[in-house]
Amino acid sequence: MMTPRTGGRILVDALVTQGCDRIFTVPGESFLPVLDALYDTPSINLVVTRAEGGAAFMAEADGKMTHRPGIAFVTRGPGATNASIGVHVAMQDSTPMILFVGDVARDARDREGFQEVDLPAFFTPLAKWAARIEDAARIPEYVARAYATAISGRPGPVVLALPEDMLESQAQAEDRPAIARVTQACPAEAVGHVYALLRQARAPLAIVGGADWDAETGRDFADFARRTGLPVVAAFRRQDAIPNESPVYAGNLGYGPNPKLVQRVRDADLLLVVGARLGEATTDGYTLITPDHPGQVLVHVHPDATELDRVYRTDLAVCADTRAFAAAIANVSDHSVHFEAGAQAHAEWLDWSTPAPNGAALDLNLCWAVLREQLPGDSIICNGAGNFSAWAHRFWHYAAKPSQLAPTAGAMGYGVPAAIAAALRFPERQVVAVAGDGDFLMNGQELATAAHQGARLLVLLIDNGSYGTIRMHQERRYPARVSGTDLANPDFAALAHAHGGWAETVERTDQFAPALARALEQSGVALLHLRTEIERISPALTISGLRGG
Repeated sequence: MMTPRTGGRILVDALVTQGCDRIFTVPGESFLPVLDALYDTPSINLVVTRAEGGAAFMAEADGKMTHRPGIAFVTRGPGATNASIGVHVAMQDSTPMILFVGDVARDARDREGFQEVDLPAFFTPLAKWAARIEDAARIPEYVARAYATAISGRPGPVVLALPEDMLESQAQAEDRPAIARVTQACPAEAVGHVYALLRQARAPLAIVGGADWDAETGRDFADFARRTGLPVVAAFRRQDAIPNESPVYAGNLGYGPNPKLVQRVRDADLLLVVGARLGEATTDGYTLITPDHPGQVLVHVHPDATELDRVYRTDLAVCADTRAFAAAIANVSDHSVHFEAGAQAHAEWLDWSTPAPNGAALDLNLCWAVLREQLPGDSIICNGAGNFSAWAHRFWHYAAKPSQLAPTAGAMGYGVPAAIAAALRFPERQVVAVAGDGDFLMNGQELATAAHQGARLLVLLIDNGSYGTIRMHQERRYPARVSGTDLANPDFAALAHAHGGWAETVERTDQFAPALARALEQSGVALLHLRTEIERISPALTISGLRGG
């Protein structure tokens, strides 16, 4: 006969069975039985964060890196709503994640009790699945389904509400075995169809990265593309889909792409899209590639059938895991299919991604040249949202996955929490958080978490005293009418010191290389506060240029 356990103990045991080794949390009284069970569970590293948004971002980043659900626990009401930003990112970024939310007791529901929110109703529009566990005996069933939902098809987030009295109750429950992703094999005829279309094409191009994409997928697809000479373009913030050193890597789409690459996409007569959804950022608002794409043949490979023909008219839809498709197409050698465009596009990208001086007192172009010289090639670059990220996207050469953690959902405040998750998952690798001044202060308090966990990471804090992206759009539409975008900032170096980190402020280009060398010698958090000018609003734009000057 099974021994009765508390709901909290059953839940933690279920997570151990599923292979969970790390949980990110802001503790709450609504799930004290879970915290108590974790006291006796040394196999799970409990990472206590300073805000629920940071915890959710860390869990999302962990899911990106492991391809298993990143796990976060928060409390009801304020905790849940704060954490919702991470759920939104996980959904738009196709990342497996499970958010557990402590809930009001079952006998208090629907009275608008303390911090009560209808959690399934709140999260259903944001997640793949949102539910409430009413019976402790069914916890293993719900956890198994949550894992299966989060990793299947197009991966994404699941939210489970946990009534506090349910977690306290005793029940007999049978643990379920670990869930593995159900493999969506590549149809045997699909590769033949793709090669047939390639033989008919004049200017084909591949757009890759996204759901279910891992390092093995990237290596196989890069091998296929190299042999055929097919240019490979990364979807927005999927630049580590294949190693950028590949001789056919052509750069990335999104905001501020290489104009020559944009023209190649416009001129392409065949688009082989693997893993990507062709979202708004990748397609420049559905204009670079339109939903009906006249004059272009579209082959769309995606592991979730509901994504195929959802927005785009598809000439050949292939429902398959990206890994299965990449392995299948890499195993076919057809010498009749070869293009020179891959090498040409790669040369154009190398030229575009080579930093040139821009004349600023602190020239971020040249700073990125120094970073490429001093940082290991497999460094993990993490960033949130803002014009500051354009320098990383343009000038850094990404290695195989995972080496880029950046939200395709465009959420600010993501970089520092993601970097902490990366430093804990890959302590042997160099991790860099790239943040703007506005972006940093949305989750900069997580430096306390980094110090608590002994995480080693480098923060590049780019400070131009402005919400720079909004200022850029403002100057385009309302030149010289600056409203609501200026910032008054603290001494960021002092702030890092206050969290137990090492920091320096850099104001000139010649100061950057020696300061970086000192930063890389540190064993914990190192922050370089880079004071820049608002005039250089992005690698390609200036304020005076936007004003027509």
